[in-house]
Amino acid sequence: MPDQPFPPEGTIPGAGPVGTGVAASEVAAPEQRPPAAPESPRSAGPADDSTAAPERARSLWSDAWRDLRRNPVFIVSSLIILFLLVIALWPSAIASGNPLKCDLAKAQQGAGPGHPFGYDGQGCDVYTRTVHGARTSVTVGVCATLGVAVLGSVLGALAGFFGGLWDSLLSRITDVFFAIPVVLGGLVLLSVVTSNSVWPVVGFIVLLGWPQISRIARGAVITAKQHDYVQAARALGASHSRLLLRHIAPNAVAPVIVVATIALGTYIALEATLSYLGVGLKPPSVSWGIDISAASPYVRNAPHALLWPSGALAVTVLAFIMLGDAVRDALDPKLR
Repeated sequence: MPDQPFPPEGTIPGAGPVGTGVAASEVAAPEQRPPAAPESPRSAGPADDSTAAPERARSLWSDAWRDLRRNPVFIVSSLIILFLLVIALWPSAIASGNPLKCDLAKAQQGAGPGHPFGYDGQGCDVYTRTVHGARTSVTVGVCATLGVAVLGSVLGALAGFFGGLWDSLLSRITDVFFAIPVVLGGLVLLSVVTSNSVWPVVGFIVLLGWPQISRIARGAVITAKQHDYVQAARALGASHSRLLLRHIAPNAVAPVIVVATIALGTYIALEATLSYLGVGLKPPSVSWGIDISAASPYVRNAPHALLWPSGALAVTVLAFIMLGDAVRDALDPKLR
């Protein structure tokens, strides 16, 4: 027989490479192989956690609002204040009568149809005067608080930011104002005012109320300007106005808001006190302090004339103090 040539080393005739166990014709080309199935999302490993969207950072104000919404004290006080604002803006919506219309024939009479609070010593409807008196008290409280907050915050922030002589001068001025008794100062200053409007009372409260807010703002600014982000902005060449308005003020305003909210109720009570003493608002203005002063001589014969304006004043002051306490608890970093 003729000699058959031996196949190349490592191959078997009619078979593929050694150890594959399949014919050479059955070996598919790389481009003919089916594409790999896409990986199921469920088979993703722990590495996918790093690609998840990061949780949005929460700020002081968002955390405070979340806490306030869950605080029953804040909800109750807010509802009371909202009701007071509504009757202060539209008192005729729930009391259509004229608060200055009086009938001496009905003086000191008790409650009756259409007059649930009775009549005072001059025969005026107590219910109508109590509702209309909310406008004066809320106006004085809100305007005085805004004036005190703006003036005290500006002066305190400038003193705390620049320091030096300006800080020392402002500190001595605030000490002088703190030494003035509020009621005595009102008796002296308002007794020479002839205008029978709310603005002299508002101006007096702002004049004696700004030192408290100023000290709070000064301390908050001194604390905030020592933070690293303020020092970094200063190193980058930020101006004084940018540092104070952009970086320091937003982080120092929380204590001012808390003190101003609590002080609003105090200012309403101060207006009623000055009107009671006869140096604040005077008749024919409608104010809770005026009604309390007029009803005091008839407290035995007509206690209702004193009860309702006094109760309205107490509830209003309590509502603002409760609101301030709730805001303080929500904005206090230690509690957070």
